[in-house]
Amino acid sequence: MNKNSKLWLKVMSGAVVVLAVGCNSMKTPATADVAVSKAAVENATDAGGSEFAPAEMNSAREKLALANKAMASKHYKQAIVLADQAEADAKLAHSKANSAKAQAAADALQADIRFMRTELNRVNQ
Repeated sequence: MNKNSKLWLKVMSGAVVVLAVGCNSMKTPATADVAVSKAAVENATDAGGSEFAPAEMNSAREKLALANKAMASKHYKQAIVLADQAEADAKLAHSKANSAKAQAAADALQADIRFMRTELNRVNQ
């Protein structure tokens, strides 16, 4: 399963949860928020968030765990707030991971260009 398939599966799973919650009674209104946050944390982890943004990932995981506890205690408003915060932290970690990967690729490209210039200068002399 490639990354796009995994992402699509996660998005569809989240959509199913959202639809199920929308059709269900309002007993657990924070279920969709927690599910979306969980998907965001998983996406950030898959993107390398743990490596490139460990503080944000830890924060996202902690807030997601607290949101789940709030859900279990039927404190739905608190669960929604924590889930939203977890999602924001996960998205930040995902962005930092993508940025770090892009910077590493740019640095590698610059190193290759310097090497090629050096070789061209050596050959032309």
